[in-house]
Amino acid sequence: MSALRILHLSDTHFSADGGRHYGVVDTAEHLGRALAHVEHLTFDLVVVSGDVSDDGSEESYRLVRDAVIPWARDRGARTVFAMGNHDRRDAFRATLGGGQPDASEQELPGIDLDRPVASVAEQDGWRVIVLDSSVPGAGFGTLEAAQKQFLRELLATSATHGTVVVVHHPPVRAQTVLLQALALDERDGQDLIDIVRGTDVRLILAGHYHQAITEFVGGVAVTVAPGVTNISHAFADPTEESAIDAFGGSVITIDDDRVRVVPFTERLTPDDVVFHFDADVVAQIVQDAGRPD
Repeated sequence: MSALRILHLSDTHFSADGGRHYGVVDTAEHLGRALAHVEHLTFDLVVVSGDVSDDGSEESYRLVRDAVIPWARDRGARTVFAMGNHDRRDAFRATLGGGQPDASEQELPGIDLDRPVASVAEQDGWRVIVLDSSVPGAGFGTLEAAQKQFLRELLATSATHGTVVVVHHPPVRAQTVLLQALALDERDGQDLIDIVRGTDVRLILAGHYHQAITEFVGGVAVTVAPGVTNISHAFADPTEESAIDAFGGSVITIDDDRVRVVPFTERLTPDDVVFHFDADVVAQIVQDAGRPD
């Protein structure tokens, strides 16, 4: 089997005007530092698993595309993007296609430009499937029946070396009340695991939680990248939500029967908190953006 090395990034949260995220984070600086952290390595894939944009503008996608794709190509890699809850399907598709802009991708069938951004591409015996867990206007995630069927039909035939699935909302539980309220629908998460169980899927890449998490579910590794724009506190009071001024990512190697995930994080300032929401604010966000009862 040919080994596969992946740089896994997520949650870049770019805006068209280059404004600071939460008035604190220079997102372009964070992305540049994350790439520089591993610039001496070569890769096969560079994956940005959702929330590529913060404002959903075409210009924000161009900024990320122009920063990531040439960098990846210089290191022998192609680039993969997925939709997140902050992304907009029309602008994403106009700039990044089905999420695999430098490959011969096949998109989820349909002509509606606001349909989910899901695609498949195969290169050097490795298949990459991008799913769209976003719900326009909401923070939580779902997977429509058409995407599940798309995935089932693709996985009915094995790729030469195996398959990697990319989706923004992870099919594993979050660490905090807020992130769990904005998580992937539990039934959809279980369906995703059931569909990939026993297939050639070696790895599911996700984001959304801004924390480095790896969990084996149904015999498949699910790995969540720490955020590029900030890192969430994993073990603070779970009824509250906060993040620090830091960036991170993961270097992942699939080789024979091994999946090795090496996350990295770096704090830019020792004490700066990007945001802190107390329990009352979290409850309001859940009411406004969480899953309806």
